Amino acid sequence: MEDLKVLWELIQEDSNPDYLLDLEKELSNFEKGLSELEFRKMLSGENDERNAILTIHPGAGGTESQDWAQMLMRMYQSWVDKKGYKRQVLDFQPGEEAGIKSVTIEVIGKYAYGYLKAEIGIHRLIRISPFDANRRRHTSFASVYVMPEIEDTIQVEIKPSDLRIDTFRASGAGGQHVNKVSSAVRITHLPTGIVVQCQTDRSQHKNRESAMKVLRARLYEYYKKIEDEKKAKLESEKKDIAWGNQIRSYVFHPYTMVKDHRTNLEVGDIQAVMDGEIDQFIKAYLTQQKLDINELKNSKTEKN
Repeated sequence: MEDLKVLWELIQEDSNPDYLLDLEKELSNFEKGLSELEFRKMLSGENDERNAILTIHPGAGGTESQDWAQMLMRMYQSWVDKKGYKRQVLDFQPGEEAGIKSVTIEVIGKYAYGYLKAEIGIHRLIRISPFDANRRRHTSFASVYVMPEIEDTIQVEIKPSDLRIDTFRASGAGGQHVNKVSSAVRITHLPTGIVVQCQTDRSQHKNRESAMKVLRARLYEYYKKIEDEKKAKLESEKKDIAWGNQIRSYVFHPYTMVKDHRTNLEVGDIQAVMDGEIDQFIKAYLTQQKLDINELKNSKTEKN
């Protein structure tokens, strides 16, 4: 914005055509950047900023579907490159004659998952098959699934402000006092409600150290369970993808068109789409999702 103001001031003083061209270029870049920022405000999901793990599987149909899966792989690789992200093929299973049986690609970049989660589903291809000697029209399917990259290492951070530490006198069998001072320690982790205590040593300091070790181990298990549940949920979503629920159709014959069935967005330049120009579909879908969520929230508010 500051650059635009400076250019405008220069034009007021000197109507050099080059300044006008610079202004048009800077204004275009500004509008593009602003639009990108406004869109990214919608990517506020828990995992949206993470890297993504993208997997493509062909449907039934042998070589035809396997070739379609490879076409999709190239499309996403082109999109990744245009986006300025990095990519790494983690697993690649080639087809017997052509195409692929499966591929898994790690997409590295901020908001990679936020964008690519819009691509989860079945992608349908309609074309004259290059593998059919009779030049008949074929319909092929391939599934695309995307997961956020979840870090395996769980960092357990214990803030002093999250702890309530109580001391009390340790007692042995029959209620006899092992120590006449308050050497036993009980620690409560307030955010999780986990309580640990230790009273085996006569030293309060050592009991506290032992209790902290136990607490750290308990918290690790607690957070690990949460992470495992998240992964299990993501895996269950993957299994819910049905072959009948295609999200997008790519038509090469008898006309050329790409249509997203969720938003009804249609694009005629199918070659541009196959070259990685899919942001328009991603943004349309995520925008619609955001609007649907806001409508649901407003509806609940009105009912209340």
